[in-house]
Amino acid sequence: MPIAIAIAAHPDDIEFRMAGTLLLLKQAGWETHYLNLSSGNCGSVKLNSTETARRRRAEAQHAAKILRAHWHPPFCRDLEIFYDLKHLRRLAAIVREVKPAVVLTHPPEDYMEDHTNTGRLAVTAVFAHGMPNFHSIPPRAANDVAITIYHATPHGLCDSLRRAVTPGLFVNTTSVHATKLAALAAHTSQQNWLDVSQGMNSYLQAMEDESLAVGKLSRRFVHAEGWWRHSHMGFCGAEADPLRTALKKNCFINQAFARSTTGWSD
Repeated sequence: MPIAIAIAAHPDDIEFRMAGTLLLLKQAGWETHYLNLSSGNCGSVKLNSTETARRRRAEAQHAAKILRAHWHPPFCRDLEIFYDLKHLRRLAAIVREVKPAVVLTHPPEDYMEDHTNTGRLAVTAVFAHGMPNFHSIPPRAANDVAITIYHATPHGLCDSLRRAVTPGLFVNTTSVHATKLAALAAHTSQQNWLDVSQGMNSYLQAMEDESLAVGKLSRRFVHAEGWWRHSHMGFCGAEADPLRTALKKNCFINQAFARSTTGWSD
């Protein structure tokens, strides 16, 4: 059975832009995994750090259950996700243990460093998974599984300098949107936090709006998630595109993007 893992920064990041694709892979017969690097301990203006982390852990476990994905515990804290050796060794151990064929993660650039650093850590952890001389924590044996990395769209569909981005691959999440929404709704603590910290009147509506926006960009789907495939070099075969293979008609290649890269072709 092929395996996919979503690697995100905070509890609810997977639900915002990766959960639909994870659900479709599950329906296609894949084993799926769910990992947030951070405990989400700063995500409250009412609870202290320990109480917030405890509540968000329970919410994330509930969300993973809704998504029917294996939940992995976080190993760091909000605003402490740094691209460093300590975090890399911990993440490499998980990648080696799970042995995924697909890794879903944040884009190379996003509006906050926790997201960007998580994406960078995921890429290097995958790159190192076959290197026996790189030691993970806890120790896990290197392996030769071919892994393809896909980067999700950034928050607001723009980079950190407000420049609009367009995905290279669209995944039709319309059929699983209700379940994706239910998984996000499991993060009940975030309603007040996102209202106060980011002006998102309803975090559920914010996800709904962005899902529809990506669908509109695709020009064929109602709800969609957008992806870019990471370079294959050092990771997998040049033609490897397991998302497209597994999801078939629910995948659509952005031909304008394909013509400007060597990434995809029909």
